Amino acid sequence: MSLSRIPILAVKPMLFVLALGAASPLSWAAMQAAAPDPIPDIRQLMLEVSAHQKNLEKVRENYTYKTNSTTQELDSNGSVKKTESEEDDVFYVNTHRIERAVKKNGKPLDDHEQQKEQDRIMKLVEKAEKTPPGTSVEGPQVTVGINQLLEIMQVSNPHRENFRGRSTIVFDFAGKKDAKTHGLAEDASKKIAGRLWVDEKDRQVARMEAHFTDNFHVAGGLLANIAKGSSFYFDQAPVNGEIWFPTGAEGHIEARVLLLKGVRQHILERDYGYQRFSVDTQTSKNATVVNPAQ
Repeated sequence: MSLSRIPILAVKPMLFVLALGAASPLSWAAMQAAAPDPIPDIRQLMLEVSAHQKNLEKVRENYTYKTNSTTQELDSNGSVKKTESEEDDVFYVNTHRIERAVKKNGKPLDDHEQQKEQDRIMKLVEKAEKTPPGTSVEGPQVTVGINQLLEIMQVSNPHRENFRGRSTIVFDFAGKKDAKTHGLAEDASKKIAGRLWVDEKDRQVARMEAHFTDNFHVAGGLLANIAKGSSFYFDQAPVNGEIWFPTGAEGHIEARVLLLKGVRQHILERDYGYQRFSVDTQTSKNATVVNPAQ
């Protein structure tokens, strides 16, 4: 290319910029003011999410809601061969989530089942009152602290999206294969990848999608093997302008239990009927999920 052509190529876009600037009423300061805010540091963002959630734990204990879960057993071709459902009342004691079954397969529990469930719940509430927040009431510890999770996961592609009428910070995440882990939950986290939507205003997780990137062996495969590709998602939304609660979830799980039984399940969950109550006054009022556009 002739050197004499370089100025011509450079001048044309420059003239266009100058002409645009001359015709535009926006000053440089106004253009800067109109520019979007920078994407926050993801580590700091998630620490704020964790801290904000802890601040709302006591508010959450003033609520109860219902969850309806449907489990479909699938054959090797993906066809449904059995369906079971359960409706639970959900409430929190000392930050611990407790689910009380009220219906199975669309039918209310009979008297014997109700008494058995009531006895189970009373024992569980008593245990929850004595169990420190952040630890498991039933079974092995299955939660991971946000600090440790950030060490296990690597994040990429942070950007801003309008999600259901609200501004969210979105990023992809994937477990680090060489991360040092301790316990079942951390081991599983290394083999999960997905995407997270964080509500920018309320600093709450609005949605998470995730899938297993590799087979996950529980107890070396003696108890269970969760197959690569098993996936799940869950959603949350603001309630009464003061708290966020789950609104639904879905999962597709393929696993082998005790080296023998193959399990293929499609699980659907719907959460609804949020109510705020007061133990002192023994009254309650209806609570509804806020329209995300508001």
